[in-house]
Amino acid sequence: MSVILILLLASMFLALCFLGAFLWSVKQGQFDDPVTPAMRILMDDDSSTRESSPPEHT
Repeated sequence: MSVILILLLASMFLALCFLGAFLWSVKQGQFDDPVTPAMRILMDDDSSTRESSPPEHT
């Protein structure tokens, strides 16, 4: 029974460490990306259709 208690405490400690790391990264601005959402509309999305279509001959 003591092994279950040790594993439970260890898993809770690990979860708190991951939560702390996540909150720290959010506070430091690691997930802020003001450029990509505005430029996403400019990116060409139909590149896969061009690769599968046969080349045009003139």
